[in-house]
Amino acid sequence: MSDFYLWFSTGLEHIADWKGYDHILFLLALCGVYGLRAWRQLLVLVTAFTVGHSLTLALSVLDMIKVKSAVVEFLIPITIVLTCAMNLAELKKTSKRGFRMRYLAALFFGLIHGMGFSFLLKSLLGTEENIVPPLFAFNIGLEAGQLLIVAVVLLLSALATSLIHISERDKNFFLSSAVFGIALMMMLERVPL
Repeated sequence: MSDFYLWFSTGLEHIADWKGYDHILFLLALCGVYGLRAWRQLLVLVTAFTVGHSLTLALSVLDMIKVKSAVVEFLIPITIVLTCAMNLAELKKTSKRGFRMRYLAALFFGLIHGMGFSFLLKSLLGTEENIVPPLFAFNIGLEAGQLLIVAVVLLLSALATSLIHISERDKNFFLSSAVFGIALMMMLERVPL
């Protein structure tokens, strides 16, 4: 059980590491159009994202897919920018019918983020013979960390909308615009040459 806890806590720490804030930015972007009442839909999106990155994480660690780290590091902020753009496009609509598109985007973007995690995980696994238990525990830790971040964002969002009387539309605009700007700068800094 101590090995499970070690890998679980490694996954949890990795998601909560402020130095690798691109993953947190993606979660913030996912939260953009959802309030506390829509937590179930958001949970489905976060889980789709986890499924995507778990798949490519496993395939990358097993050397079944190989992508240059510079390319992956460039693609990650693109996923954030595109998610924010979807959120901002939602402002012009009166109904939120794009859940299926958001689900597919979260799943696909998870595939890209998973390749980013693989570079770290490969070095941590070293010469492990059976990578399934550590990989499983690491992913469970990542998911737990993601859910914690999403819960905090939803609670802060609920406080902002009720105490400060910020509309859901304005919250979406502010959060998505801010994350869009940060991710755009990251993207420009990471252009592979």
